[in-house]
Amino acid sequence: MKHKTSEILNMLHQEHIVAHLKSLPQDDQIKMVSHIDSLDLSVLNNIMIEEERGKIEPLYATTLDDIEKQREHFTEVGLEAIRSGKVGAVLLAGGQGSRLGFEHPKGMFRIGVDRDLYIFECLIRNLLEVTEQAGAWVPLFVMTSVANNRETREFFEKHDYFGYSDDNVWFFVQEQLPTVDVNGKLMLADEGTISTAPNGNGGWYASMAKTGMLRIVQNANIEWLNVFAVDNVLQRIADPCFIGAVIESGKVSGAKVVSKAEPNEKVGVLCLEDGKPSIVEYYEMTDEMINRREPDGKLSYNYGVILNYLFRVDKLNRTLSVNLPLHRAFKKVQYMTPGGEMINPDEPNAYKFETLALDMVKLQDNCLAYEVERTKEFAPVKNMTGVDSVDTARELLRLNGIEL
Repeated sequence: MKHKTSEILNMLHQEHIVAHLKSLPQDDQIKMVSHIDSLDLSVLNNIMIEEERGKIEPLYATTLDDIEKQREHFTEVGLEAIRSGKVGAVLLAGGQGSRLGFEHPKGMFRIGVDRDLYIFECLIRNLLEVTEQAGAWVPLFVMTSVANNRETREFFEKHDYFGYSDDNVWFFVQEQLPTVDVNGKLMLADEGTISTAPNGNGGWYASMAKTGMLRIVQNANIEWLNVFAVDNVLQRIADPCFIGAVIESGKVSGAKVVSKAEPNEKVGVLCLEDGKPSIVEYYEMTDEMINRREPDGKLSYNYGVILNYLFRVDKLNRTLSVNLPLHRAFKKVQYMTPGGEMINPDEPNAYKFETLALDMVKLQDNCLAYEVERTKEFAPVKNMTGVDSVDTARELLRLNGIEL
């Protein structure tokens, strides 16, 4: 075993991993050391760090009424950007459908009732509406994870990319970060591997850089990237009106938002923090913030984000040298004991470290909050039943004329 690796692990109070390594045959030690050396162990220094917030103020949106007045103009500006090859799209699809009782990539989940209709299919169909309108393909980058990359690729191939141009689709794998138990100790995934998990949706651009995707972006002269989540089946992708509105605003980023259904809705709200665009989570809001209203009666903190952002590529490049905040998520993580027994816990037992796409917004100079109708563009599939579930998404799909 490399002395340097052992030294680092001991400094990080991971003596149990050192002991495990020493118990392995020489060849297996070499393989495991190589694996450990490839990991970002700096997360172990962030276990108890909580981010301090700056001065939070409301950020007002371009409302549905504002957009309607200029819809034709915004749409034409956006379509011209697409036709000129200036717009790319990034689908964040690294997650599994575990909370839906579906042990496959979430995008493969069958949202159809009487026919086959998949989450991936809904999203591609939404994008096809734009490419048909523009008469040009939008380069699509699909972020997968180590766990679901092969299955996702095979699913797209099996379904002929749902009618999209396979020459304009690229897959890339997001980075992994180590997981730790409640005592901050690294865990074994198997005899020669440390347990890791995807690094969250905020790592998408850094992962594009490390997998060579940014060379494609650069060679194609793409100026804007629209990043969006896999689990909103009504997501409008590369929306020409949204793109045009952001371009015309002169701002370097944009975020689609919906008006809150009620003051206490559990949604992250777009705001200003120390004068820069930011997102304040519902659990961070004081009662005064939750209930504060403008003279017209509208909530001051009214606009919830739906994870559909537009970023200017030249501004994104500056973020590559910045370490995004790490957020801890307490999850159920399968692991191997030092004795070789595989444990599949019934309750959360470990922390995963995640970066969040909303933290990318905080690194921008400004951001256009662009309001959309939630019944037309917000149907998240996060749970099997109840709020933001398969059931509610199906209702909204039917409302929008989608045959299930």
